[in-house]
Amino acid sequence: MNYLARRLMTFPLVMLGVSILVFVSIRLVPGDAITAMLGTEAGLLTPDQRAALEAYFGIDQGWFTQYWRWLAGAVQGDLGVSVTFGKPVLDVILERFPLTLELALLSMLIALAIGLPAGIFAATRNEKPSDLAVRIFAMIGQSTPNFVFALLAIYVLSVGFGVLPAMGEFTPFLENPLRNLGQMILPALTLGFAFAAAVTRISRSAMLDILSDDYIRTARAKGVPARKVIWRHALPNALIPVVTLSGVEFGYLLGGAVIVEQIFALPGLGRMVLDAILQRDYALVQGSVLFIALNFMIVNLLVDLAYAVLDPRIRLGGK
Repeated sequence: MNYLARRLMTFPLVMLGVSILVFVSIRLVPGDAITAMLGTEAGLLTPDQRAALEAYFGIDQGWFTQYWRWLAGAVQGDLGVSVTFGKPVLDVILERFPLTLELALLSMLIALAIGLPAGIFAATRNEKPSDLAVRIFAMIGQSTPNFVFALLAIYVLSVGFGVLPAMGEFTPFLENPLRNLGQMILPALTLGFAFAAAVTRISRSAMLDILSDDYIRTARAKGVPARKVIWRHALPNALIPVVTLSGVEFGYLLGGAVIVEQIFALPGLGRMVLDAILQRDYALVQGSVLFIALNFMIVNLLVDLAYAVLDPRIRLGGK
């Protein structure tokens, strides 16, 4: 059995574990959907009214029965109905996911476009003033929270230029590309600059290790141009830790950048999950977490497969 088949066989087991964990966790949160919906008026319900609402929300039976009923539907592609939106959970998730996917892709492109060249630049000028400047930039970027970048960007735009970023709406890229980018560029820059600092540090460290290897010294001794040594011989091997870091970060971003989506009022996946938790929308929380977990596993599998492409010496699942 090859590596890909073995990895795919672990997906159902991981999903089962995640489903149990999220099912139990959301029900350990004080309150229920009835209390979240009615607030203090929930205390005025008669026993019959509460029993009817519990049956409507599907919380009138024991945890095991609720879980088994939900799991049986999930296996068939039915993640239940969201009590908040009044629609199937999968439909709600697919409505919000395009925004989160685009935000993650734009953020990764910005981070790699800034961090990778900066890291290589610093590594080739080790211990020089330019290297120190890049390292300081990276330290500041990593130690500054995303919401600080977001608030500073909003402040500069509003006070310095008298404009506010578009918030609270999402126009699909294919429908109106310019309007879409106008809505997404500032949140993407906020996430991208923060992650660019991490890419800068990891790529600099990886390049320094690779540049000291024997085959690099041999290439230089043979008179190979410095540019070719760096970009053709050293960079592919230095990309492996960058790909690892990028895969993990991209998986997290696909789960929704909750703080950034909240600040810019973006109707993304992360903000939706947060609202679902506050509303005790059990079906939506459970379905969303399963969807996020599946995305995370797919991204990590693609990262592992990319190792063999970047470095032919790596043989997945073999000796």
